[in-house]
Amino acid sequence: MNFSFYTEYPWWFSFFCILAGGIYAYVLYRREKNFDETPKWVRIVMPVLRFIAVTFIAFFLLSHLLKNISRTVEKPIIVFAQDNSESVRIGKDSSFYNKEYPQKVERLVAALADKYDTNNYSFGDRVSHALSFGFNEKQTDMASLFEEIETKFSNRNVGAVIIASDGLYNKGQNPLYSSRLNKYPIYTIALGDTSVRQDLILSKVLSNRIAYLGNKFPVEIQVMARQLSGKTSVCTVSKGNEVLFTQQVMISGNNFSASIPVQLEAKETGLQRYTIRLSQIAGEASTANNVKDIFIDVLDGRQKVLILADAPHPDVAAIKNALENNDNYEVTSVLAAAFNSSLAGYNLVILHQVPSSKNPIPKVLAEMDKAMLPVLYVVGSQSSLSAFNNAQRDLSIPASGGKLNDALPVISKDFSLFTLSEALRNYSSSFSPLQCPFGNYKINSSASVLFSQKIGLVETQQPLFLFAQTGERKEGIICGEGIWRWRLQDFSEHNSQNIFNELIDKTVQYLSAKIDKSFFKVISKNNFYENETVQFEAEVYNDSYELINDPEVNISITNTDSKKFPFTFNKTSNAYRLDAGLFPVGNYRYDAKVKVGAKMYSQHGEFSVAALQVETTNTIADHALLFSLAKKTGGEMVYPGRMDQLAERLNKREDIKPVSHSEKKLSDLISLKWIFFLILALLAIEWFMRKINGAY
Repeated sequence: MNFSFYTEYPWWFSFFCILAGGIYAYVLYRREKNFDETPKWVRIVMPVLRFIAVTFIAFFLLSHLLKNISRTVEKPIIVFAQDNSESVRIGKDSSFYNKEYPQKVERLVAALADKYDTNNYSFGDRVSHALSFGFNEKQTDMASLFEEIETKFSNRNVGAVIIASDGLYNKGQNPLYSSRLNKYPIYTIALGDTSVRQDLILSKVLSNRIAYLGNKFPVEIQVMARQLSGKTSVCTVSKGNEVLFTQQVMISGNNFSASIPVQLEAKETGLQRYTIRLSQIAGEASTANNVKDIFIDVLDGRQKVLILADAPHPDVAAIKNALENNDNYEVTSVLAAAFNSSLAGYNLVILHQVPSSKNPIPKVLAEMDKAMLPVLYVVGSQSSLSAFNNAQRDLSIPASGGKLNDALPVISKDFSLFTLSEALRNYSSSFSPLQCPFGNYKINSSASVLFSQKIGLVETQQPLFLFAQTGERKEGIICGEGIWRWRLQDFSEHNSQNIFNELIDKTVQYLSAKIDKSFFKVISKNNFYENETVQFEAEVYNDSYELINDPEVNISITNTDSKKFPFTFNKTSNAYRLDAGLFPVGNYRYDAKVKVGAKMYSQHGEFSVAALQVETTNTIADHALLFSLAKKTGGEMVYPGRMDQLAERLNKREDIKPVSHSEKKLSDLISLKWIFFLILALLAIEWFMRKINGAY
């Protein structure tokens, strides 16, 4: 260590410190007559002690700083990372990875620890700070390993990284891309089996997450087979003990793939578990990839939408066709003159140019008001503007004697009720004009405008498409007819109606969504993978509908064998949270309860835990990726039989060396504790000598 002193004052100021100490000691002791009989050395020592103490005190008043330069030597850091995913152990050498391989790794790490600062990791679907040889991780994310190394060892002396893996990854970025910024060599130990072995693989099952009771839904099963030409398997789809589908699979080549379409019927509501299975063939490398489970949430009904029109119009067909592309909606279109049914069961009513002079629909409007049904008005040339103004309070359009304006849409930058895609936002300015009633519109200040009107070259503040809410009832208003042209225009330019369908779908989705005003809510996903922890959030409200978290919230999770797992939620700042941990594959239901005062609230639901089998889909190790990763960074790929030589090869590298670091530190000299005790000792010794010689 090197020490030096700094001060903000000139060094010659120190002369005044010495002068002050000398004057103080001289004035104090020059007239002391009580010391005439004391030994001479005592009369010399006491003023010297006072001189030194006062000089030190005055010296420290100059705010001297102590500069301390320390040097440390950092050994090179070697990171050893072990792939702990399932795919490593699949193959003919599984016993080697269970017994011999862990011992080889321990010997290598011990050899490296003598000269280097070793840090050990395991990685799979997450990175852990310890070596593990369970080979039970359900995914492989090598990119997260590089992120962890960069985060922890940035600007450190990283000598090399050793990665023991089979080169297969199925989560995160390509390792070759994620390691592009690394400045250290990567050595790879090539694990796994690269031979193409006999294997029948259920590679993927494609299906919708939602189906509706009584409907049929499609499932596509994708099958792969290697080195099994001429063999036969049987594909079955079952639900519990009931077999719903069976088909024989004839394997016609050594690199075989096929797709099997299946139509299943949704017969029960709730989360339904279906098992897809390929019968085993003798000699397969792995049978774990012959089975997959899928979970379908079967709902009891769709959102029902009623379109009431004054007369046949292409707008009605355009809106209906857009909604029928979404399985969540069941659409009924009726002429207002022919409608004499009840609105019970409908979730949304779309009124196209009604009320009108021919069809004032007073009963429909009264029933809508009573039931607080959400509504979407489409105003046009046949609309009765006076009846329209009386039916709602969000927009007033003056009677114009049938005069219409061609108005182009201009999207509002401040609209935030729901999110629109960039494609819709960018293309909306190209939509054809709508024919809107002429006049100065009066809009409620609480309304949200999606599109305003552009008449000619002038962008006005007049609304073209707006939304409003009165109490719990939502309303939407399209202030013009001709929206059917938007659908045709979208198809003409994009060969699809996706942009138009998105606009209608999100409009109806927002209007028909019910406002949940319950006092107890439990929020959770309805599907988890087996490597995900099951998490819940809960909210409790008082009678003023304010969030509280004083009472205790309990939940009981029940599996298909009726075994219950009770939990208590943890409290957050104003709500609740629960991490219930990992659950086995299967279906579960939960019952949550909370007592607020004398009232008991409960919530019920279901969730499923699905198997994650991506590690068993591909069983052929990718040593080419490991070789490329090592070569790109200046490292080397070795096989497990030669991994003991890695320590010797790292020792021979001249660029892996210890690094010396210098650290400069400035501190106030007066803050040193030993300075205080030195001055205290000088004054104490002087005081003691004065006392024993008769002075005060």
